[in-house]
Amino acid sequence: MTKQDRAVRTRLALIRSAAAQFEAHGYVRAGLARISAGAGVSSGALHFHFADKAAVAEAVEDAAARALREAAVRGHGGDGCALQRLVDVTHHVARLLCADVVVRAGLRLNVEGVAGRVRDLRREWRECVQGLLAEAERRGELAAGVTPQRTSAVVLAATTGIEVLAREDHEWLARPSLTDLWQLLLPCLAAPRLAGAVDPAGSDPAGSGPVGSQPVGSDPVGSDPAGRGPVDRGGQAEAGRAGLALR
Repeated sequence: MTKQDRAVRTRLALIRSAAAQFEAHGYVRAGLARISAGAGVSSGALHFHFADKAAVAEAVEDAAARALREAAVRGHGGDGCALQRLVDVTHHVARLLCADVVVRAGLRLNVEGVAGRVRDLRREWRECVQGLLAEAERRGELAAGVTPQRTSAVVLAATTGIEVLAREDHEWLARPSLTDLWQLLLPCLAAPRLAGAVDPAGSDPAGSGPVGSQPVGSDPVGSDPAGRGPVDRGGQAEAGRAGLALR
């Protein structure tokens, strides 16, 4: 292994360790000593890669933001039913949350509003939901009287609620939780011609398993959203699937 390869792997190990600390303790209580120890490196090695805790947090949040943004783009792609794509993207994001500590930690950091943060992942999720519902309206997929604005508020409130509950009980991140939500909502949202056509469990063939072959953070040669260097692609996998929760 070359010196450069070792440096990349060390950086990724630090991001993974930091994500675990941020998720468990939050930004303020997470300590650099524990982050370096969790990565199996010295404090000097940590400071070689990151100037301070804020820089580590930014790397974690960047990796999470990239994964969530890719999920949103995936939902907007294609010519199929927009309502089905909305259902599918919520399941996809849920699997990310369930599988990857880096994504979960990045979201927590974003919600905590650590000084210097410029992105708003809640706003980005809101725009994703509103965009798909607006497309559904244009395609005539929404029932009479259903508007994208009112519907997006319901979807956002429901998915946020599931995420908050899941912080204490990961069973809320089981796939049936999100499926149950859509089983209740779709009969009220979908135009009559779509009755029974939109699958509340998601139509993605990959939906029955993990997101991709690896959680975000497991690829040792990824790069961050700003193109500054490698991104963590090795979060810690946990049991369970689907269920949503963007804050």
